[in-house]
Amino acid sequence: MFVDLTAAYDTVWHRGLTCKLLRLLPDRHMVHMIMETVSNRSFTLTTGNGQRSRLRRLKNGVSHGSVLVPLLFNIYTSDLPATISRKYAYADDLAIMHADGDWLAVEGALSKDMATPAEYLQTWKLKLSTTKTVSAVFHLNDKEGKRELKVNFTNETLPFCSEPRYLGVTLDRSLTYCRHLESLRKKLTSRVALLRRLAGSDWGAGATTLRTATLALVHSTAEYCAPVWCRSAHTRLIDLTLNDALRIVTGCLRPTPADNLPILAGIQPAELRCRGATLSLGCHVDWTHAPLSAHPSIGCNCTAPQIETPICTRRTATHQFF
Repeated sequence: MFVDLTAAYDTVWHRGLTCKLLRLLPDRHMVHMIMETVSNRSFTLTTGNGQRSRLRRLKNGVSHGSVLVPLLFNIYTSDLPATISRKYAYADDLAIMHADGDWLAVEGALSKDMATPAEYLQTWKLKLSTTKTVSAVFHLNDKEGKRELKVNFTNETLPFCSEPRYLGVTLDRSLTYCRHLESLRKKLTSRVALLRRLAGSDWGAGATTLRTATLALVHSTAEYCAPVWCRSAHTRLIDLTLNDALRIVTGCLRPTPADNLPILAGIQPAELRCRGATLSLGCHVDWTHAPLSAHPSIGCNCTAPQIETPICTRRTATHQFF
């Protein structure tokens, strides 16, 4: 289940947030200072013909774009009631996952878990969006590929989505990330087109500027959530687009071997950058049963990740990268 709250940041109850901050922080002066930055806000409404309403003060909600807002919302929803299924939350994006071999058991568990926070949301003045909250399934059984989950919430069946989008990543039933990489390729293609405008045959930016623009526009977008999909069999979809960006930086023609492009551009190959992002993320994971350096899936020292030898099966460079 991918839970969506209607105007989550705009419906935060100030008094409720103050109570939860007082439980967490022993200094009431600190809590008062935090609430002053959140609650001391007002607005006016101006129409097209110049009419303006009187000044009104906001009693609910937190300001968007502040670095403090996601942390405050996490505190505000930190006491969600316990459920049978596992909960994963990042700010206002909440996911509820239940694994079972029986479809009816999954539907029953999720329906019960969706009914559990109903009273909680009403108490703390949050509202669930029944149109944007969707259910999804992930499995490898092709015979049940078209079966949909029927999860109920307040006597209403929540919609089912075969390819939900969570935290900017499009998920499919077998987690191949094909749809996500296809949409990512289209986004990268438009950004590579911007680089072509910067690099002309008789005018344009230099190699240093193009390299910086490539890292900022193309690689930053291509590497978003890379530890999730970097082992997908469809990563070649974006590798071709990344090679086009490297050809613009280096000025190389199409016959140039793709393995030489990262060396000439001075940018690490895609597989090394993705592996470095994966190891960096792994170093921040709190393993409960074993230290990170001893975990079998992470074969490196946590304090100094080594990325010289690629471990994935994607395109590898024939020459050592410097």
